[in-house]
Amino acid sequence: MNDKLTACLERVRKPARYTGGEYNSIIKDKSNIDVRFAFCFPDIYEIGMSHLGSKILYGLLNSMDGVWCERVYAPYTDMEEQMRQRKLGLYALESKDEVKDFDILGFTLQFELNYTGVLNMLDLAGIPFRSADRTSLSPIVMAGGPCVYNVEPMADFFDLIVIGEGEEVMPELVNLYRKAKKVGWSKQEFLKNAAAIGGVYVPSFYDVEYKDDGTVKSVTAANGAPKTVKKRVVADFDKSYYPDRFIVPSTEIVFDRAMVELFRGCRRGCRFCQAGYTYRPIRAKSAETLKKQAEALIENTGWDEVSLTSLSSSDYPELNDLCTSLVAEFEPRHINLALPSLRADTFDINLVENVQKVRKSGLTFAPEAGTQRLRDVINKNLREEDLLNACKVAFESGYNSVKLYFMIGLPTETDEDILGISKMVKDVIYTFRQYGKNKARGVRVSVGVSTFIPKAQTPFQWAAQTEREEVLRKQRLLMDSLKIKNVTYSLHNFDSGFIEAVLARGDRKLSAVLEKVWEKGSRLDGWDECYSLDRWMQAFEECGIDPAFYANRVPEKDEILPWDHIFSGVTKSYLWSEYQNGLSGRATPDCKAGCRGCGALSLTGGGKCDV
Repeated sequence: MNDKLTACLERVRKPARYTGGEYNSIIKDKSNIDVRFAFCFPDIYEIGMSHLGSKILYGLLNSMDGVWCERVYAPYTDMEEQMRQRKLGLYALESKDEVKDFDILGFTLQFELNYTGVLNMLDLAGIPFRSADRTSLSPIVMAGGPCVYNVEPMADFFDLIVIGEGEEVMPELVNLYRKAKKVGWSKQEFLKNAAAIGGVYVPSFYDVEYKDDGTVKSVTAANGAPKTVKKRVVADFDKSYYPDRFIVPSTEIVFDRAMVELFRGCRRGCRFCQAGYTYRPIRAKSAETLKKQAEALIENTGWDEVSLTSLSSSDYPELNDLCTSLVAEFEPRHINLALPSLRADTFDINLVENVQKVRKSGLTFAPEAGTQRLRDVINKNLREEDLLNACKVAFESGYNSVKLYFMIGLPTETDEDILGISKMVKDVIYTFRQYGKNKARGVRVSVGVSTFIPKAQTPFQWAAQTEREEVLRKQRLLMDSLKIKNVTYSLHNFDSGFIEAVLARGDRKLSAVLEKVWEKGSRLDGWDECYSLDRWMQAFEECGIDPAFYANRVPEKDEILPWDHIFSGVTKSYLWSEYQNGLSGRATPDCKAGCRGCGALSLTGGGKCDV
C-alpha cells in the first residue's frame, strides 16, 4: 500500500471501505494478464458490495484466462477530499493500481442519481468525461445495468453500453477487445465490431435530431449499427454462469449474506415497475441447481444466512420443496434462510415459519395503493382482503409487526386513494386486535411511502410525475391521517425523486446539465446529506433546460421517445395498450393466466415463460 493511500486511510471514518484484501477477493499475476477490467460501482462500498449482479460478473470475468477484473467503488466525501488533497488517483481494490491504466472501465448504472458519481469517478481517475475526447483504444468506458433502458442522458459519456444481461455478452466483448489490442485496431474499429454483437449499443453511432418543441425528431444509426438495439438475454437461466463463492466484506454492508437467484422476470405486470418489464421473459432455475448453489456459497464464504432472491419470490413454482430441502440442510448448522419479496395474496404461514426456524424476521407487504380502484389502475392484482387475511394468519401465529409500502402521485390518484392508505393501516390494526396471539405486546405497523416516478419501457412511461406542491399537499394529508397509535411512517424525499424522474425520461441534452451540476459539487446524489436541489435547478437554468419538460409532461402516443431505439423485449404497442387499460382502471391478468403477447418471448426464440 503506497504512502498516499496510507495517509488517506488514517483520516477517514471507515477505512475498511478502501483497503481491499477481503476473503475470496481475487489476486492474479499481472504478467499473465492481457486484459484488465475495472468493475466500477458509482456508489459507496456498502451498496456496491451488496449488489448481486456485480458478484456474478466479477466471478465470470475472473474465470477467463488472461483477464483480471477488479472492483472500484465511489469514495465517500471524506475519502474524496483526502484523495484530491494528496493527488491520489482512483484505484482498484485488489491491486491498488490506478484505473486510468486499465483496459476497460465498466460502470453499472443502478439508479439515476448515481450519474454524477460516474462523472466524479472518471474525474478522480483523470479520464475525460466524453467518449469523443477519449481517442485511443484504452481505456474503453462502458456501462450496463437497469438504467440503460434509457441511458440517453449519459450516452455521450460512454463508448459502449450493454443492453440486458451480461453473462454471455461480456466474455464476447472482452475477447473482442483482446483481439483489437493484439491486432492494433483503432478505437473506432473496435467500436464498429462491438456494435455487431447482440445487445451492444454504441451511442456515438446514433445521430439524434430534435424538433423545435424539444421532442425527438429522429434517431439515425450509422457505421453499420442496428437501427434498434435488442436487449441481450440468457435463454437457459438454469445453465448460466453463477459463482460458487462471493467476496466476504471486511466491514458491515447492506445485504451481508449469500444470495441465490430463483428466477428473472415477473409475471405480475405492475404498470409502474421497470424491472417487471425489462427483466422479461421469465426464466427460472431448477430447485436442484439452486440448492447446489446455496450449499456452495455457504461452504465457501462462512455466511450464516442465504437469501432466495427474485422480483416476486412466492411465484417460484418449486418454492416449498426448495425451502424444505434447504431448511433440513441448514437449520442444524444454524444457517438462516431469508425469503424476501413475498406477496400477500400467496402468503403461506407454514412456509414462512419453516423458513424462519433459525431467525425470525418481520413481515413486509407492498399494497402500493390505498384503494382497489387505484390498485387496478397500476395492475397490482392484490385485494385488501388478501392483505388482511395474510396479516390475520401471521398475527394468529404470534407475529405482532408488519411493514407496508405504498406510493403516492400515481396516475388518476385522488384524495380518497390517499386516505385509503390510512384506512388500510387501521384495518390491519383491527385485524391484530381480533386475532393477535400476543395482544399484550401490541401491534407495530411501519408505513413507507415513496413518490411515483415514471420510468422508460413501462406502460407509465407516458404518465407525468405529479408536481411538487401537489405531492407535498398529499403528503401532508397522509401524515395527518396516519397519526395513529403504534404506527410509524416514512416519506420519500420528493426533491430527489423529481431529479430522478427528469433523468429517467431524459435525452442527450441533459449531458450538459450533468457536467454542470458536477462542477457545482454534486457527487453522491443518492445520499440526502450530499444532495442539493438548488444545485440541480441552477444547472438547468444555466443550460437553458426546463426539467419539467421531462418530469411533468405527458408525451403523445406517436411521439418518438428518447429510448425508442432500445428494445427491452416488450413492444411499444403493448405498453401503450397497458397504459390505456390503466387510465381506464382495467386490470390485466398475470402471465400465469395465459400469455399476454407482450413480445418478450421473441428474445428467446419463442416458447413460454417458466413461471
